[in-house]
Amino acid sequence: MYRSHSCGELRASHVSQEVTLAGWVQKSRDKGFMIWVDLRDRYGITQLIFDEERTPANVFEKAKTLGREFVIQVTGNVIEREAKNAKIPTGDIEILVTELTILNASLLPPFTIEDATDGGEDIRMKYRYLDIRRNPVKNSLIFRHKVTMEVRKYLSSQEFIEVETPYLIKSTPEGARDFVVPSRMNEGQFYALPQSPQTFKQLLMVGGMDKYFQIVKCFRDEDLRADRQPEFTQIDCEMAFVEQEDILNVFEGLTRHLLKEIKGIDVEKFPRMTFDHAMKTYGNDKPDIRFGMEFGELNDVAQHKDFNVFNSAELVVGIAVPGAASFTRKEIDKLIDWVKRPQIGALGMVYVKYNEDGSFKSSVDKFYDQEDLAKWAEKTGAKPGDLICVLSGATNKVRAQLSALRMEMAERLGLRNPEEFAPLWVVDFPLLELDEETGHYHAMHHPFTSPKPGQLELLDTNPSDVKANAYDLVLNGNEIGGGSIRIHDKQMQAIMFKHLGFTEEEAKAQFGFLMDAFQYGAPPHGGLAFGLDRLVAILGGQETIRDFIAFPKNNSGRDVMIDAPAPIDDEQLKELSIKLDM
Repeated sequence: MYRSHSCGELRASHVSQEVTLAGWVQKSRDKGFMIWVDLRDRYGITQLIFDEERTPANVFEKAKTLGREFVIQVTGNVIEREAKNAKIPTGDIEILVTELTILNASLLPPFTIEDATDGGEDIRMKYRYLDIRRNPVKNSLIFRHKVTMEVRKYLSSQEFIEVETPYLIKSTPEGARDFVVPSRMNEGQFYALPQSPQTFKQLLMVGGMDKYFQIVKCFRDEDLRADRQPEFTQIDCEMAFVEQEDILNVFEGLTRHLLKEIKGIDVEKFPRMTFDHAMKTYGNDKPDIRFGMEFGELNDVAQHKDFNVFNSAELVVGIAVPGAASFTRKEIDKLIDWVKRPQIGALGMVYVKYNEDGSFKSSVDKFYDQEDLAKWAEKTGAKPGDLICVLSGATNKVRAQLSALRMEMAERLGLRNPEEFAPLWVVDFPLLELDEETGHYHAMHHPFTSPKPGQLELLDTNPSDVKANAYDLVLNGNEIGGGSIRIHDKQMQAIMFKHLGFTEEEAKAQFGFLMDAFQYGAPPHGGLAFGLDRLVAILGGQETIRDFIAFPKNNSGRDVMIDAPAPIDDEQLKELSIKLDM
């Protein structure tokens, strides 16, 4: 056997035992007559000692050749360390080596395999197999495993059945762009990689599998924004004979289970908030409710003076930043520059300092008196010592801008504690969104989402007012899951396709298999999908998902380690009947 124990296992109770270990050389210290080597594996580090007097001469000489990341096997006796190391679990012992085998030599790695490495992100992505040896990445992958095991444990206890669905499917136009795969056996035709198993899980409901789940890869060929991946993992779930409340209760249960088992935290409250309220109060549909700074709309108290910036705006809205009245003019100017960045897009920012003595000092004192500014403070919930930040413009744009500012101020003030968890259900989303460029409506979620009961007739008169039977689960300002009650009636589904601009022929060509299935007794059903990558990162106290994915892509969708995507040779293209036009 290569090892009798792991490198994190031995303690003082093992002193005098002969053991065999195997792993990687973390570092070596040669003092001439004595050599110390830190041996590392997944489980920890054990110190080895090679003593000129006690170690066989050939073993001692071989130990002098060891370099970083050499893979070795040693046999020796566990002895008590003279200088103990309380920082590691094995710090009371070391191994006096009697046998040494070099299993594989190593080149000098391009960065240090340590928690605080000297390698930048690009080089670590190129050598990801080395990066995984570092504790932060290794522990993140182990943490992900623990989360997925708890997910399976909980859902299985609720009588869910894990069912695999195909990866080679048909391209459908209900979401982002598909990744497509040419079919050699069906010349000129293509599969698509699934953006989600949506239609398959609905077909499983038709098939009587009334509680389904799958931890599944999904694929979207979309321009990558910050911390997005072209392939990602969902906890995909569907249930039959359920209403919205049934689904919310089950997945509140899953979230509670994970927080309890993974973090040791009991969370009882899962407040509900409508989409309209979330947008009006926080400027986005996934608000972080761990802190305040709720929006205060100021149109009625700010558009009565000669300040045309506000008078011409569709919306004037502000937040009260706690304790920030102490900001210097230089700090406020930097904040104004921050909101004017292209990523945010504001033209400027008005500020009001609510002084501790109850007076106000603003950048618009020329236009507004103390009584006016007191009304602003009331609308935003400001208290003495706060800084009121005000933006104005088109409603949707200014809400998004102020939302970004709210999150930035919370970050700067340390209000986003990663060990505090505040779940929230956002409900009553619009069923349809209007594309301002084309003038056509498209589904806010997907074409199979049902409208709220009693609202179907509004599709003909006021489509923008129709609410979806849909819901998102938000945790700490991140959408971690979303779903809906599905349409299970063929006639209603046909009406939805019509309002989304599908002709009857197009609907049949794209989704005929689903429509046909609905004719054979489709039950009422609905579901939800969690984003596993994001969920694991939040539970792990991190903002980025990459360290929780074994082999992630970069922001350009490239795997720099294996250099993919890559061209294929002419012979393969010919075999697939593909000609490039670039």
